[in-house]
Amino acid sequence: MPAAAHVVSQNANPLETYGNFDLVKRFKLDFADIHVSKWKSRTSGLSVVHLDYDAPLVNGYFVVGTEIFNDSGCPHTLEHLVFMGSEKYPYKGIIDHLANRGFSNGTNAWTDTDHTAYTVSTAGEQGFLQLLPIYVDHILYPTLTKAGFVTEVHHIDGKGQDSGVVYSEMQGRENTSGDLMALRMQRLMNPPGSAYRSETGGLMEALRVLTVEQIRDYHHTYYVPHNLTLIVTGKLASGTASLLDVVQNQVEPSIVEHGQNKGPRPEGWKRPFVETPSADRKPLKTTLKETVEFPEKDESVGELQLGFLGPPPTAFLERKAIDILGLYLTSSAVAPLNKEYVEIENPMCTYIYFSEDTRATYVDLPVYVGSVPTEHLDTFDEKLKASLKRIADDGFDMDRMAMVIGRDERQLRSKLESSQGDTFSGNVITDSLYGSEDGKDLAPSMDEINMYTELKKWTSDQWAALLRKYYVDPPCIVVRGKPSGEMADRLDREEKARIAAQRERLGPAGIAECERLLEEAKKEHDKEIPTEILKSFPVPDVRSIAWIPVQSVQEKHGQKGRAPVIQSNNTELAKHIEQDGVPLPFFVQYDHVKSDFVTVHAYFSLEKVPARLRPLVSVYLSAFFSLPVKRSTGELLSHEEVVHRLDSDTVSYEVAVGVNGLFNDAIRVSIKVETGMYETAIQWLKDLVYGVQFDKERLAVNIAKIQQSLPEMKRDGDTVLGSVNSELLYDETYVPRMGSVVPMIDFIPKLAQQLQESPADVIKDLEEIRSCFTDPAGVRISVNGNILSLKEPRSTWARHFGKALPESELAHYRLASDMLSPVGKRPVKKAVVVNLPTIESAFVTHTAKGIQGWSHPEYPVLRVAIEVLNATESYLWRYIRGSGLAYGAHCSLDLEAGFISFTLYRSSNSIQAFKQAASVIKGLTDGSISLDETVLDAAKSSIVFGVAKSVSTPGRAALMSFVNQGLKGVSQNYNIELLEKYAHITKEDVIAALKKYFLPLFDSSTSVAVAVTAPGKADEVSEEFSKIGFEVERRTLQVEADELSGSDSEEDSDSDESR
Repeated sequence: MPAAAHVVSQNANPLETYGNFDLVKRFKLDFADIHVSKWKSRTSGLSVVHLDYDAPLVNGYFVVGTEIFNDSGCPHTLEHLVFMGSEKYPYKGIIDHLANRGFSNGTNAWTDTDHTAYTVSTAGEQGFLQLLPIYVDHILYPTLTKAGFVTEVHHIDGKGQDSGVVYSEMQGRENTSGDLMALRMQRLMNPPGSAYRSETGGLMEALRVLTVEQIRDYHHTYYVPHNLTLIVTGKLASGTASLLDVVQNQVEPSIVEHGQNKGPRPEGWKRPFVETPSADRKPLKTTLKETVEFPEKDESVGELQLGFLGPPPTAFLERKAIDILGLYLTSSAVAPLNKEYVEIENPMCTYIYFSEDTRATYVDLPVYVGSVPTEHLDTFDEKLKASLKRIADDGFDMDRMAMVIGRDERQLRSKLESSQGDTFSGNVITDSLYGSEDGKDLAPSMDEINMYTELKKWTSDQWAALLRKYYVDPPCIVVRGKPSGEMADRLDREEKARIAAQRERLGPAGIAECERLLEEAKKEHDKEIPTEILKSFPVPDVRSIAWIPVQSVQEKHGQKGRAPVIQSNNTELAKHIEQDGVPLPFFVQYDHVKSDFVTVHAYFSLEKVPARLRPLVSVYLSAFFSLPVKRSTGELLSHEEVVHRLDSDTVSYEVAVGVNGLFNDAIRVSIKVETGMYETAIQWLKDLVYGVQFDKERLAVNIAKIQQSLPEMKRDGDTVLGSVNSELLYDETYVPRMGSVVPMIDFIPKLAQQLQESPADVIKDLEEIRSCFTDPAGVRISVNGNILSLKEPRSTWARHFGKALPESELAHYRLASDMLSPVGKRPVKKAVVVNLPTIESAFVTHTAKGIQGWSHPEYPVLRVAIEVLNATESYLWRYIRGSGLAYGAHCSLDLEAGFISFTLYRSSNSIQAFKQAASVIKGLTDGSISLDETVLDAAKSSIVFGVAKSVSTPGRAALMSFVNQGLKGVSQNYNIELLEKYAHITKEDVIAALKKYFLPLFDSSTSVAVAVTAPGKADEVSEEFSKIGFEVERRTLQVEADELSGSDSEEDSDSDESR
């Protein structure tokens, strides 16, 4: 492949060694300052890959090839059990306690069809290198105890019901349309004897009979050093040598002790997938079609998946071409398939998405089609194949193809700037599984920029040949996902009958024994980690973190009635802007960072939009970039020309309510371009805001798309929870509430009808929304990126917005706290229980009054208290997830609305989880559960990681500078300055905060609750809520098919959903 020749090789001597390690490959990417080296130990066969580049974060991906030939779930259950302690560190969760001390927010992991990856990110290298040997000890030598299995994988509780963390997770997934269809596709695409047929997560039926012995056997086979690759991305002060030293001196001695020093390829070892029956993948002989039912009362729309076989995994140029082909066919409103199937008045689907999964021998090429009206399900695949054939026969629009390739290249460069070498972590994982063992495939797999150069030379005939070769000529597998109300009822009946039979089989004595085993297992996990072990892991120094410098300047005009912002370290930028014309009459903040790009963000206040028009705002925004536009020059562009030109001119563009979930009473329009296109971005901003033409046909298409996507949205428990919670806490002027799924189910069909009967009224309403939000007093502009490279950073705005935005007094933006419902203002006693047929586990949120305002004096202590509760392996994790009651549980703080909340995600027993959380908070406040100093240290250290991550790229650092100064009204580096305050928080401060703010969350007289749960559990949840003292309102969410025929608040919780 010619493109590979562009990688600069530095490997003159292929026999370079470092201690036990041989250099397999070393090279530098010629389009980015990233040095890659791959090493293999002669002693253990362990592989180490380092992507070396300057960055504040160091990331680790520790990858094991995991092949399984059944649905037992061994790979997934093992992934969970690895974190329960290791031979040298036999304490549950110690790895996360130590990670949290080392400027991290805990560890994480995922299990895919062909591998399990264990991950950690730290701010700076010290914590990372300290943690590495301990983490590898957990991976290679975990304790794998029976107690760990009981809580983490599966158990039967005191009510005779099945539970466990993995069980809860799979219960929430197994009968969803996506999982049911994917499993059927795997079975049809791969022959018997292939591991690609397996459900690696574990089917519930298999998890109920799985044993810890099976998992130990599985670990013994696959978790061996020669099947483990340690991938590290980021800067290590002493270079790759420091990494190899740690592995050689602190990891390999243990491998030798275990007798695993058998070199890179022990006798009898077969590389998973590549050298086993799974590699025997032959082209499909005939097209097979199957229908899979999934539980759903609303039977109006289904889903479709087509499976094709692609090129070999090392055919990198061809794989890149297939990726570009998918973008050409579906990436925007003017892409050929979207025009034909989606952007029409009665959409035949809401999206078509071409994907790729790397496999041995040949990659898989799945095509996903969403929200297909059930009457089209049986014929859609034939129509789609006919469309693809027609596109191949008619030839490609090469202007559009050039645009698609150019835009994808710009987006890769933009990603390289923000993620740097981490962009290629996926390539390295894939190479460890499928690449040549001599490392020859690694560089070509990363050489994407040069692939673009190659593909720009392709002709229409070459693209047509590619389309025919993989999607038109060969047979494929078609899996139709069909909604079934009957199946929803049947699953509910069957599960109740199964539980009843299980209770009968066990009898009272058997159930009591199950409960005893569970309590015993929990007790075993409660073994305290010796404080000296934790303290032996020093907390790094905050001064070791290199923050990205941001120069910031605010225009002083248009700021009557506003305290001047104090800005420093910006002399160079201030001078550059002052030299460019007179000051602007409106609010602009410039944030300069080193970058090849510049982004313009414009914020428009919605305060003047009347309440009756607020449900319409989300419809306006969904159509924003796909309507005709009259440009300032007088030129009228069709919606197709708008999309095509925007794609040609920009890196990305977006319209949304607010920023990062905050300031939801403002619309934000963002356009990112290369610095040379700065003026073009400003012209587009002006024309999209003021020049959009509300065309009836285009509006009808957009409304039809929303209408058709609603059934799919309301199948998701988390989406429904957010919507119902929003209805409970906010009034009807709160745009996220009005644009969420539950109100939309009612609003959208009525709007569609109104548009047909009186289009002028709908258009008049949209015009009114625009005239309200373009009021100059509510407009704020943010420019971030390489401003020092712009010739006219200021005067360009004067040219295009001088007339539109005359000087006016800058209005304050309304906050979420200004838009609370009566219940939101006084959250007491009320509970809403929603019955949702498509889920089997529960999603719950409890809310109470918290603190309001970003500079509230109690914020630092509450922030530390939240981290103490939420940290991986901390209190909520241990007592709720560790008891197998839910997949996730966390508290969060909403400073804008003034709420504090407790949320359960995919809970198998939400009432028990709630009671457990209440007893934990109570125990911490009355002293019966101790709050150790080491927990406090770890919480503060984790917050450091959260802050570092939030400003870890030039774009994030610049955005934070604007949000702090331009919206929150705090200082530029407020987040970093707070680190000083967190450092001084004491244990007593945290306990006082838990008493004052968190205990009320678990008392019905000072809180409200929303639970979205399976029909079979709704009665029990409602009864329990009533017993606790809530006044319960019951709701069932289902839209009848005939109704639909014809067609988030950011919470201040840095604890990511883990594992």
